[in-house]
Amino acid sequence: MAELVRLDEVLAAAKRIAGIATRTPLLPCPWADADRPLWIKAESLQPIGAFKIRGAVNALAALDAAAREAGVIAVSSGNHAQAVAYAAARFGVDALIVIPHGSAQNKVAATQALGATVVRVPAAEREEAARRLAAETGRILIHPFDDPRVIAGQGTIGVEIAEQAQELGISVDTILTPVSGGGLVSGVAVAAKELMPGVSVFGVEPELAADAHESLRRGERTAWPVEDTWRTVADALRSSSVGELTWLHIRELVDGVVTVPEQAILDAVRTLAASARLVAEPGGAVAVAAYLARRDELPAGRTYVAVLSGGNIDRDAYSRILSSNDTSG
Repeated sequence: MAELVRLDEVLAAAKRIAGIATRTPLLPCPWADADRPLWIKAESLQPIGAFKIRGAVNALAALDAAAREAGVIAVSSGNHAQAVAYAAARFGVDALIVIPHGSAQNKVAATQALGATVVRVPAAEREEAARRLAAETGRILIHPFDDPRVIAGQGTIGVEIAEQAQELGISVDTILTPVSGGGLVSGVAVAAKELMPGVSVFGVEPELAADAHESLRRGERTAWPVEDTWRTVADALRSSSVGELTWLHIRELVDGVVTVPEQAILDAVRTLAASARLVAEPGGAVAVAAYLARRDELPAGRTYVAVLSGGNIDRDAYSRILSSNDTSG
């Protein structure tokens, strides 16, 4: 049986990614509820605009010379694609990225601009295509979430939150983090639960892609059809299910998963722009959406940290969201 990622693996990852990934700020939100203070971990300020750089850099840094020579392959709708392309360029490794049709074009273009070769496939075939190409080419697959090296890299966010809370003299009770495949919430839970005794970690996902929420409700890992999860405007959170390894972490360490409607997600994007002066893509804004729209489902009398996981949004789509109150994105 697979083992959970350990804190020492996360701390080792923090050393590997130092100087490549950014130690992003923990920002106060004076506009939030005074009885439930909110702080934002602004991962949108990473070099590639999303937290995914952490796991990708850690995974590539751990490869031996032969593996680096063989090259890497990844499958992603955008942010992990950019992260692997960026890390591969830093380490001098050739990268092939499988990106499903329907992915945000700005993310595809950014991945190509970083030097990676992109292969487009139907969304329902993306995992199979990546594994087949890995077998055919001998490349090392860097999975977007179901990889202990990736989970450990994402867990460095939890380490930084613990360090920054101590530096700022605040006591963090609850951490909210987006959920797609589960690598982020798993890694954060590993670190936070060890370094911040008593802290609660909640995942957040769109109502239209709520497979993690259903998995916890049913007590077993549950997949949703691609045609269902791809309805959400939060394109970064369209995975059909959490991974086998991430499910073990979620089941053991995560206190719950909150779901948010499309309108709340877009409202959070607008709030972050107007009140926090932060650019957020819809998937990156769901943790703030949960704080704003689902506080009745969360513990009261707490200090919250919401992970703003990414800000890679097409300028035209962003303009439409900011100037409209509809849910089309």
